[in-house]
Amino acid sequence: MPRLAFGMLIKEGHKRVMLDIPVAILAGGLATRLLPLTEKIPKSLVSVNGRPFLSHQLALLRSQGIRRAVLCAGHLGEMIREEFRDGSGCGVHLDYSFDGPVLLGTGGAILKALPLLGETFFVLYGDSYLPVDFRLVADAFALGGKAAMMTVFPNENRWDTSNVFYQENRIVLYDKKRRLPEMRHIDYGLSILTPAAFEGFIPGVFCDLADVLASLVARNQLAGCEVSERFYEIGSQAGLEEFEKFLHTQNL
Repeated sequence: MPRLAFGMLIKEGHKRVMLDIPVAILAGGLATRLLPLTEKIPKSLVSVNGRPFLSHQLALLRSQGIRRAVLCAGHLGEMIREEFRDGSGCGVHLDYSFDGPVLLGTGGAILKALPLLGETFFVLYGDSYLPVDFRLVADAFALGGKAAMMTVFPNENRWDTSNVFYQENRIVLYDKKRRLPEMRHIDYGLSILTPAAFEGFIPGVFCDLADVLASLVARNQLAGCEVSERFYEIGSQAGLEEFEKFLHTQNL
């Protein structure tokens, strides 16, 4: 069983203030589907309702009690650091881990950032906005006794192609290429990982997070947590427009 490192939940009045688990934000993609918006800026800096998308992400994380994040950056990543620096303006302390001259992929980027992340950490895609209770996900992970946890959404092929066979709090099968009738859920985009999740993967070598998660399924080390709040993303022009509409309905 992996060692958990959850820290204390500090209370201020009736509000939950701090969840002492950092978040790795995967912000190293080329964002080709958003061209020409991302021709000269990274996806994290795409303006949504007059603010960079990352600003909306960090505001959400802060509202969930998150106070530390590590930006796993690649293409044009220095522009993110120039804009957000240490995150003090957003109330979330930011560290940065850069791929370097060779792209590492989403899994390789997390592996490189492990010294900044510690023993337990959330993973969030750099184009995802997930209005879910992070504390409930953390609590579910603490009870699961696995090296990692994936949140899943009962998608039924509505917003994208379902890719997860989820049963009794367990990920039975996760495959982004092979589709089966049992796959009624989709990877929601929020995971909790520990260094033990990367057993067998070599630092500095390209790997996708999907490969890491698939290896965890094979080892029976990937717990599942079903969430009911739908996800938003800006990975495509359609997703960006839908997210903007959502922000208007929430007055954000």
